[in-house]
Formats: sequence, C-alpha cells, structure tokens
Amino acid sequence: MLVDSHCHLDFPDLINQEEAMLAAMAENGVTHALCAAVKLETLPGVLGVAERHPHIYASVGVHPDNAECEEPDEARLLELAAHPKVVAIGETGLDYYWHKDAPEWQRARFRTHIRAAKRCAKPLIIHTRDSAADTLRVMAEEEAGVAGGVMHCFTESLEVARASLELGFYISLSGIVSFKNAASLREVARYVPADRLLVETDSPYLAPVPFRGKTNQPAYVRHVAQAVADARGETLAHIAEITTTNFFRLFKDARP
Repeated sequence: MLVDSHCHLDFPDLINQEEAMLAAMAENGVTHALCAAVKLETLPGVLGVAERHPHIYASVGVHPDNAECEEPDEARLLELAAHPKVVAIGETGLDYYWHKDAPEWQRARFRTHIRAAKRCAKPLIIHTRDSAADTLRVMAEEEAGVAGGVMHCFTESLEVARASLELGFYISLSGIVSFKNAASLREVARYVPADRLLVETDSPYLAPVPFRGKTNQPAYVRHVAQAVADARGETLAHIAEITTTNFFRLFKDARP
C-alpha cells in the first residue's frame, strides 16, 4: 500500500489518460493520491478528479510561480478549503528560480496561505526553490508549524531538512532521489526520521529511474519508495507502510 502525496492529475498529460493512470496505480499498489492545486482558475479540474474518485484528494492554493492569476485572500482560501475533498492548503511557498528579484508579492501570498491554513486547521504543502532561507524565515515568523505540513519535492540541503523538521514539517521525496547525481538527497533520505517521511511523484514531472525523461504518473511512486528504501537500507514494504501511515496522520481529513 503506497500513497502518492503530491501529483497534478488535472494537467493535460494525465487527465487525458485518466482511466489508464488509475489502473496503473492499482496494479502497483498505489491506493491513494493527493492532487495539488496550482491556480484558482484551474481548481475545478483538481476538484473534479477528486470528486470522481474516492481515493483521490485535493488541495487548494496558488503556486509561487504563477504571477498572472487570481490572487487569493484568506477568506477565499477558507471558502474553497471547506470542500469535503480538500485536505490541504497549497501548493504555496517561494520560488526565486523564475523570479530572481525575490518579489514581495510572493512572500505576501505565502503568508496569506499560512494564515488560512492555521485558521482552517489544514496542513500546508510548501514549495521552495532557490529560496530556502526566506521560506524558513516566513514559516517561522508566521508560526506555520501551528498548521503543520510538508516540504514537498524536497531538493534542499541536510541543514534545510533539519530546520524544516524543527518547525514541525514532514519531508517528501520525489523521483529525484533516484537520480545518479542525487547523492546529497539520498543523505537527506537517510536522515529524516521514519515518522516524518513522505514520498511523491509530482506527476507529470520528474519521473524516477527507470522512467526518467518520460511522463511521470502516480504508479511510479513505487520506484520513488524503492529508491528511498535503498538509501536507508530498508525494505520497500517498510517504506510503504511508514509513508502511508504518515500521509494519513498529516492529512487528517483524508480517509484511508
């Protein structure tokens, strides 16, 4: 039993093969998945997937990369988070890779998401890229640990992992952990406590070895879990068990 803790099933590469994708999940023992929102304009597609399938959950939020889109306030996020299939706020966070001027609007949006998450008692799904120091600073200033959540598709240093754990967050590893040049990430995989570890695909991106370069899908989270198991010197069955338990502990509105 495995859970893909972060994917984008509403994206064109996956929504156009929905039934085949779901069948592949079943064949690989992937029993549940969380479809993360990236814009309010595309949220109906996210909710549609979740509404059609009892084992798919949703989040609500606006990705930090998206500049030209509807800007949410707390009230709007709280309204949307009341949907019965929404189990998290996000994905949110900071991304200075595409926005190198470190725009204040990103930080303001991030704060809005954290405040909404605290108010509705749903965990945060946090994205950080080239922005770890500011991400951790805003999380600490806004007491994001009150809501809790996950550092999704984690690619940062061991020090950032340690700081995230100290703030009360989980660490989710994607297919990147299986890449040949990801030795430092495998060190993180070994470091994260068993009760704070999640796995994900971030489909349709970042397919793990042996599918690197192809369209990713939730069924491939099995290969992510295997790479994590190999890094930790543990069995796939053990990683599947602990990450599934962790998923339902963190996303408490999800039902196994």
